[in-house]
Amino acid sequence: MRVNPQELPEGLADPDEGISVEELQLAARNHGMPLEALAYDITPVGMHYLLTHWDVPETDAETWTVGVDGLVDRSLSLSVDDLRARPAVTMAVTMECAGNGRARLSPRPISQPWIQEAVGTAEWTGTPLAPILSEAGLRSDAVEILFTGADHGIQGEVEQDYQRSLSIEEAMREEVLLAYAINGQPLPPQHGSPVRLIVPGWYGMTSVKWLRTIEAVPEPFEGFQMDAYRIRDHADDPGVPVTYLRPRALMIPPGFPEFLSRRRHVDAGPTEIRGRAWSGAGPVAGVEVSIDGGASWSDADLGPQPSRWAWAPWSFLWQAAAGKYELLCRATDRAGNVQPVDQEWNFHGLQNNMTQRVPVLVR
Repeated sequence: MRVNPQELPEGLADPDEGISVEELQLAARNHGMPLEALAYDITPVGMHYLLTHWDVPETDAETWTVGVDGLVDRSLSLSVDDLRARPAVTMAVTMECAGNGRARLSPRPISQPWIQEAVGTAEWTGTPLAPILSEAGLRSDAVEILFTGADHGIQGEVEQDYQRSLSIEEAMREEVLLAYAINGQPLPPQHGSPVRLIVPGWYGMTSVKWLRTIEAVPEPFEGFQMDAYRIRDHADDPGVPVTYLRPRALMIPPGFPEFLSRRRHVDAGPTEIRGRAWSGAGPVAGVEVSIDGGASWSDADLGPQPSRWAWAPWSFLWQAAAGKYELLCRATDRAGNVQPVDQEWNFHGLQNNMTQRVPVLVR
C-alpha cells in the first residue's frame, strides 16, 4: 500500500500559526526527557521520552505470545516465559524520536511538537532476535522482516496496526533484541509491555512496542509507517528512508532557570558544563562547545560510552564572566558526520539534529 505523501504527517503550519490544541493534546499524552536528566548515565524510566501513536493497549504478560511466521520453514509462537528462558542480553541504548526538534522548524510540520527533549538512554534486557529467526529458518525468498504491534488507530486517513519492517541484514544484527525489561524491571505499559523490539542505532520509530508478530515477507513493506518516516523536500518527493541516528550533543543547561522562558542564570566564575553525545552511524569522536552563539568553538572532554549504542558523557570548564551569552554544543562521530549549527528543512521535520542553543545570563 503506497500512501499519498501529502497526507504525511498532518501538513504544515502557516508561518505565524501557533501550536494548535491538537498538538498540545499530543504533547500532553507524550513527554520528553527533562534536560537535567542528562546527568544520569541511564535515564530513569519515568524521565525517558515517550511517544505513543494511538492508545496504550491493554496487555497480559501471562497469555501474551509473539508469533514468527511468513516465509519460514517452521512457525513459532513464543510466550514471555519462552523469551525469558532464552539467552538474555542487557544493553544500554540511546533512543531518540525521529521527529525530535520538529517544533523549531519554519514552516513547522504539524505533529508531535518536540523541541529537543525526545531522547533517553535505558538498559534494555531481552533475547537476541537473530537466533529466533535462524530457528524458524528463513526461506531464500524472504526479503524483509515485518514487525506488527498491538497498537491500532487511524493516521493519514488509514486505519492500521503499527507496523515497521527491517531488511534481513538489519534484522539479523546481533544487537537487535526482543526486550521484556527496562532498567532491571518489567516493561511498563507505556514502554511496550510485555515485549517490544529494540533496534540499537536507529531512530525510535523502528523499535516496535507491544510486539505481536514477526513475519518474513517476500518484498519490501510499503505500509503507512514506512512512508511516514522519509526525508522529503516537498509533498511529492519520494524521499529517503529515516534509519540511523544522526550525531547530536545536548548539554545540561547550567545554573537555574526562569519559570516561563527557561532562560538560565549563572554566577560568575568557573562553571562546568556537562552533557551527552551520541550517533547511530559511528561512535562519537568529539564534542565542541561555543559560548558566543557559534562564532568560535572549543573542544570538550569526552568520556567513555557505556556501550556502542549509548550516549557518551562530555564536560567543559567555562570561566564565566558577567554578561549575556548563548551556549551551543555539537558532536562529531567517527564516520565524519558533524552536527549542523542550523538545520536543513524537510517536509516532515525528521532527523533534525541542529545544535542546542541555551541563553545564559551570568551575574
